[in-house]
Amino acid sequence: MQILISNSSKEPIYEQIANQVKSSILAGELEEGAALPSIRQLAKDLHISVITTKRAYEELEKAGFIYSVVGKGSFVAEQNLEVIREKKLKVIEEQLSAVISNSREIGLSLEELKELLDILYRE
Repeated sequence: MQILISNSSKEPIYEQIANQVKSSILAGELEEGAALPSIRQLAKDLHISVITTKRAYEELEKAGFIYSVVGKGSFVAEQNLEVIREKKLKVIEEQLSAVISNSREIGLSLEELKELLDILYRE
């Protein structure tokens, strides 16, 4: 598992880690039951604080992507694809709402927005 951290990102490091692990799970790169690096090992590999990696793992566990076993480590949890799809749809709806709001602010028509979406979707 490869995680890339950007110090110039506005996204906190723990969120960068959590989002990349989520993406790997959703893409099938990390399968159910797969062991994740220990919190300390990941912190060492990324040259960051153990507290930061611990928070990323806590967020992942809270969201149901991983589970931890005391003395054994953290593992990829079984994923309910329907639940994941619903979560993703909710995020997409929130992001589209923001796009629509921004489009209205600058006077972009629905047709222009659809055209832009069509162009970007095909890339």
